[in-house]
Amino acid sequence: MEIILASPRGFCAGVNMAIESLELAINTFGAPVYVYHEIVHNKFVVETFCDKGAVFVNALSEVPVGSNLLFSAHGVSPEIRRIARERKLYAIDATCPLVTKVHLEAVRYAKEGYHIILIGHEGHDEVLGTMGEAPEAMLLVESPEDVDKLEVPEGAKLAYLTQTTLSVDDANRIIARLRTRFPEIASPPKDDICYATQNRQEAVRVLSDGADVVLVLGSQNSSNSQRLKELAAEQGVRGYLIDGAADIDPTWFDQNDKVVVTAGASAPESVVQECVTFLCEKFAATVEIRELRKEEVHFALPKELRTLTA
Repeated sequence: MEIILASPRGFCAGVNMAIESLELAINTFGAPVYVYHEIVHNKFVVETFCDKGAVFVNALSEVPVGSNLLFSAHGVSPEIRRIARERKLYAIDATCPLVTKVHLEAVRYAKEGYHIILIGHEGHDEVLGTMGEAPEAMLLVESPEDVDKLEVPEGAKLAYLTQTTLSVDDANRIIARLRTRFPEIASPPKDDICYATQNRQEAVRVLSDGADVVLVLGSQNSSNSQRLKELAAEQGVRGYLIDGAADIDPTWFDQNDKVVVTAGASAPESVVQECVTFLCEKFAATVEIRELRKEEVHFALPKELRTLTA
């Protein structure tokens, strides 16, 4: 077996920042530190933090008044921030800056009187937060077919935004349909899909050429990880999305397979290495790292925590 280890893979700058923030909050304030939704969409990361004293909640009514609270990397709506203030929670905002960028664009377009078309997945934490910035002005589409069904007022000013973790190809298909139907639609000056999402998708697209299997480390509720598995399928390659080595079924592989191993932006490197070790021991695999791009992006800690590290 030949293993091609994709690079870049795994944690992005936003995930690194969010995880570092929660580590620092627990170490500084002590347990429990409450987190609104999962810190990132990864089972291993969430379980690890539960053991350290993090408490993940889906409603702020579950958080005792006056407690320490961290907003996850996916961002939250203004309504959630308002409730946090009402409950006198010490809120630490670990929203990824690239998600914050989309929120600010939504606010700007809404103030300028635009109807905003958000391209994203219904129910995703990031989408809920973004739509909360301008709920009266925003419509969600998930496919080109959804664009065909849109009903907007005659002569309305339109703009589109995208969830940061989408498939680049899927987003481009929807954008193309939007531009065909609404030629005057406005768009942000820079793409909303984050650099890490694009880089990991590019790696799968390039490295899966000639591969037999693509193994993606990531959880089922991770949007960007799901996109990597789907991209492998689009390339005609069998793809599997797993949390870790315990999920590997040896019958997926033959002794002479070429296997691409990658990880979504919320999957830790430790689970990648466990899977590589498993395949090496089971199939006497060789490992080659293929680096397509170098990532050197770093995001500062939330302002609520910066003074603690000064």
